[in-house]
Amino acid sequence: MYEPIRSKSVHTTMAGTTSDFPHRSREEELDIQLAGHLAALLAVTDELRTLAPEAGLDAAAERLAAQVSRLRGGHAPVRTSVAAVAEPVTLHRRAHALAGRALVVAASRADTAAAILAAERMDAHAAAQAAAVRGKPQTARENPQKLSGAAH
Repeated sequence: MYEPIRSKSVHTTMAGTTSDFPHRSREEELDIQLAGHLAALLAVTDELRTLAPEAGLDAAAERLAAQVSRLRGGHAPVRTSVAAVAEPVTLHRRAHALAGRALVVAASRADTAAAILAAERMDAHAAAQAAAVRGKPQTARENPQKLSGAAH
């Protein structure tokens, strides 16, 4: 009635062997994830720059590009000059969400520079979103610290 198992268990086979593909460390995975969030934030920032070119957005884009390059081992992010399709309020909302995701990952890997940049971008996009909702777009002349993310 009972027939003994003739082959080894799948579970012991999998646990006892080493795989042929390389594994990444948690730190490497977080670097990849953070670089992706910052690159997406850079893309939205570039879209906003096509709608309304401003020195604050230019400076933020350069800082984002530098962080992405650092996280990717010196490889510069791909940048496009595509015209924005969405409304500025929508773009600021999307940028705020992306900056929030980047902040969470930067905090989990203790990357202070990226966390500060992400927090500054969250503040800047929240302020720009609020100004756009009020019907008055915020410019760098009115509040250069909020739009550029510069800390004093």
